[in-house]
Amino acid sequence: MSPSPVSSTPVLRTVLSWSAVVTGALLVVAGIVGFLVAGTTGMWSALAGVFLAALFLGITAASILIANRWYGDPLYVPIFFGIVLGGWILKLVLFIVALIVLRGQPWIEPMVFFVAVVVSVLASLVVDVVVLTRMRIPHVSDATLPTSVEEPDAAPGASGSSRSSESDADAEGRGA
Repeated sequence: MSPSPVSSTPVLRTVLSWSAVVTGALLVVAGIVGFLVAGTTGMWSALAGVFLAALFLGITAASILIANRWYGDPLYVPIFFGIVLGGWILKLVLFIVALIVLRGQPWIEPMVFFVAVVVSVLASLVVDVVVLTRMRIPHVSDATLPTSVEEPDAAPGASGSSRSSESDADAEGRGA
């Protein structure tokens, strides 16, 4: 597989993989703490909070990775923003649906759910900061410089004479 020309791709892949590991650890810890705090109801609340936070935070990184596949296409910019905006709209719809479905459920302990979501978001921010500080990305990452135009090769020995005749003609034209 060839490396992606978009510099954000390796960063987002690393963020997604580290986030999956951190989410797995948070699911275990939050489930145990939720169970100790509020029994089975607290455990399910904590697991639901961690899962929803991970889902919402992962949608953005995944949508950017998917959109980066069209890099180089003449319609890359509208495709990119369409996919990312579609991901945000999907998150908004999922958030509203989750609120409607989870509101008033007997197996949700609101404070445990809230704390689990907040801890998950903070853990995701820590993962983002750690990945971004450890990745080596050049300051000018996706820029390409113009190539220099080389003069056609002249016959050997003639290159010096043609340059000197041009500079002699310039000198005569200036009155030197």
